[in-house]
Amino acid sequence: MKASRSCWAASERTKFKHWVDADKDGCTTRAEVLKAEAVTAPEQGPKCALTGGQWYSPYDDKYIQGPSGLDIDHLVPLAEAWDSGASAWTAKEREAYANDLGDDRALIAVSAASNRSKADQDPTTWLPPAKDYRCQYATDWVADKTRWGLSIDTAEQTAISDVLRHCPDAPITVTLAR
Repeated sequence: MKASRSCWAASERTKFKHWVDADKDGCTTRAEVLKAEAVTAPEQGPKCALTGGQWYSPYDDKYIQGPSGLDIDHLVPLAEAWDSGASAWTAKEREAYANDLGDDRALIAVSAASNRSKADQDPTTWLPPAKDYRCQYATDWVADKTRWGLSIDTAEQTAISDVLRHCPDAPITVTLAR
């Protein structure tokens, strides 16, 4: 059974060290995702400060000008990862998950509004408002969970199956992280 998410955030979120500078180039994971996903590249200043640029937020089918209107979403939220098996991981494994640049599906730049509406929900209670993106979202969810060996509960599986019933058959490729 999933833990109460309202008290989860306060006590467990800190167990996922995120937005690190793993390659020591001066840019955090957040900045690396923003640079990689920009439709129009931002300018990079001192300490990897990004200005300008344009991004596409597939959750709500919107273009966003400048990085301040964006959040970097953990496709499978940290609370969901915790409830699905990450609670048994080491601190290093949780840090690797929270900063996963090894699969473009794990972290995604989206509008702050769409990310905050999603919060730590799974597909049983939240799907992207942009209906044309839902097939991609569901397959990416499965790929990310599989990549990290995270469980999918029955309600989640039903919700994902309901989405995928309306999608063209497409293989899901996965590169395991652990």
